[in-house]
Amino acid sequence: MKHEILEKKIAWMGALIAVVISIGGLVEIAPLYMQSSVVEPSPGIKPYSALALEGRDVYVREGCYNCHSQMVRPLPAETERYGHYSIAGEAVYDHPFQFGSKRTGPDLARVGGRYTDEWHRIHLMNPRDVVPESNMPGFPWLAERTIDPAATQAKMQALQKIGVPYTAQEIADAPEAVRNRSEMEALIAYMQGLKFYGEPKAADGSAKGQQ
Repeated sequence: MKHEILEKKIAWMGALIAVVISIGGLVEIAPLYMQSSVVEPSPGIKPYSALALEGRDVYVREGCYNCHSQMVRPLPAETERYGHYSIAGEAVYDHPFQFGSKRTGPDLARVGGRYTDEWHRIHLMNPRDVVPESNMPGFPWLAERTIDPAATQAKMQALQKIGVPYTAQEIADAPEAVRNRSEMEALIAYMQGLKFYGEPKAADGSAKGQQ
């Protein structure tokens, strides 16, 4: 039979599998780029400030995403604990996004504003001082390291080239905004910005989730 002949020709079979997967992926992904709720920022979502941008990079460097996701799924158990489910428009300026799937610790998509800066500082120094049962390691060295102002400006320029709408003034002001600031301050600034700002609106003015 023809399919038996094809199964014996690994190169051809591999090529045809790649074609089928490509077509399926195109059909699934391409329409998303036509939806404004996917490619446009949600209300209130703005590019990270210079300090928060550095904090996001500290978050990635220290592997925080290995234990914390940033994606609340649309399930009652998720929304009751963490808040409104995540929507695509929240992540349009994330390069890379931090959705994740591993939750040794809680999801952080809505952590912004839940605790004070001082709480976060103590938690990062020694988590068990505020959460006795925590198995999270401490990150005391972040309080001793300072941000490199020149690197911040270069990062913002690179992000601007791929579509993040930083203005020339924001980029020019970046070095001063992070000068003499610690990595811990930056990480806290990043986490304090992780919150729900609102759903994209439909043409009739209603929230997308209410249609």
